[in-house]
Amino acid sequence: MPLPVLDDALDPVEMDRMLENATAAANFLKAISHEGRLLILCHLVSGEKSVTELETLLSARQAAVSQQLSRLRIEGLVTTRRDGKAIFYSLADDRPRKILEVVYDLFCAPAEEGAKP
Repeated sequence: MPLPVLDDALDPVEMDRMLENATAAANFLKAISHEGRLLILCHLVSGEKSVTELETLLSARQAAVSQQLSRLRIEGLVTTRRDGKAIFYSLADDRPRKILEVVYDLFCAPAEEGAKP
């Protein structure tokens, strides 16, 4: 989908809608802009994980993982499920997966033969 052209002909209602969308997008991008939160989301792409599993995968302390998960939950990027004492996290919707695919393509995917870095 091509990006819209912004010009003087944009009506005020449309401009207000764009401002609301820009605010939501900025909040989303701020939420994933921390390397710990980004890695948590990368792990959750493959499915639900407990806090303990995430601690192990990230080689991080429980307090640090919980703090990052709290921010992701507040921003609506992850959901929780409790099973006894364990809390499991999963992606709330497909937005993080879509962004992570782009991030992966830009920063992580093996360079194609003959492609410039």
